[in-house]
Amino acid sequence: MRKIILSIIGLLLIVASFFYAKKLIADKNRPKPVQAKVVKTVFTDTIQNSVIPIVIAANGSLEAKRRLEIYAEVQGIFKQGSKLFKPGQEYRAGQTLIKVDAAEYYASVQSAKSNLYNSIAAIMPDLRLDFPDIFNKWQNYLSSFDLNKTTPKLPEMTSDKENYFITGRSIVSNYYNVKNLEQRLAKYSITAPFSGILTEALVTEGTLIRSGQKLGEFIDPSVYEMEVAVSKIYANLLKVGEDVALNNLDKTENYKGKVSRVNGSIDPTTQTITAYIEVKNTNLKEGMYLEANLNAKEESDAIEIDRNLLLETQQIYVVKDTLLDVIDVKPIYFSDTKVVLKNVPNGTVILKKPVPGAYAGMLVKSFEEQSEAKDQQ
Repeated sequence: MRKIILSIIGLLLIVASFFYAKKLIADKNRPKPVQAKVVKTVFTDTIQNSVIPIVIAANGSLEAKRRLEIYAEVQGIFKQGSKLFKPGQEYRAGQTLIKVDAAEYYASVQSAKSNLYNSIAAIMPDLRLDFPDIFNKWQNYLSSFDLNKTTPKLPEMTSDKENYFITGRSIVSNYYNVKNLEQRLAKYSITAPFSGILTEALVTEGTLIRSGQKLGEFIDPSVYEMEVAVSKIYANLLKVGEDVALNNLDKTENYKGKVSRVNGSIDPTTQTITAYIEVKNTNLKEGMYLEANLNAKEESDAIEIDRNLLLETQQIYVVKDTLLDVIDVKPIYFSDTKVVLKNVPNGTVILKKPVPGAYAGMLVKSFEEQSEAKDQQ
């Protein structure tokens, strides 16, 4: 019985092997399916070289062109004025910004002026007798002397005898002492040198002001300047007076400025040169951050494309018939999103947008060609 069972199992294995071998031979002779060629649809552009303006992008914050940092040169109590000394307060040219109590010092100035007047009055009898030809000149000066006004300039001395006589009576030294006191008295009142606005106030009425203390800042809000750093490559291209297009960070407001100054030295650490752009607009405020576009130069026989179309090997993809290929190019200028290229022949068809996984030899079809084929159908 066991021999019969083993024989049957062996026979079944032989039959199964026969049919399996027959299936393998049939599968081997079956033709493989031909994969359809995948043609990638791409956006293309036909090149035409032209003159491309090189625009240098820069940014910076605005600062008032005319700025005054107010410091005290005298000491005293800050007296109340016609306007509050507060940030945002506007002043016209010549208006008093700060007035320090000068009653005590004013009295000493008046005392010195009185001493000068008395010194001149004391020599008048001697002038009448010894110098009658100059008596009227000094008499007129004495008559015009007013203690409540600025001390007038001494009469011009016409001879050595007159000079020795006047100087010997200490009148000249007393005069310059009075003028020195008057100059310091004027520092007790600080006036606005131009019409503007107070942006910082560090003292208030009644504060004891000390000599050398900073009191605030005063600016002219009609004219602003923006400092920008530009690569040294364009140092010889920046020109004073050149127009500059400005815009805010949101690109909702546009302004027009001009290059007012260009620094004569290059920063050794950053290898940049500083340019100053002047701009006027009533909507501008100090500290605003703006973007500037400086027209550096114009490059002839060049094109401008997106930076992501330029390969690391300084090449770009071109379309020849239905295949992708690469050509060498010469980059001239890089901006944040664009690059200016040369050595691209006219009529060259290039990619307008990057193609993921692109390689030289890839089968492609222009989007415009595909659209035309659909229209014909």
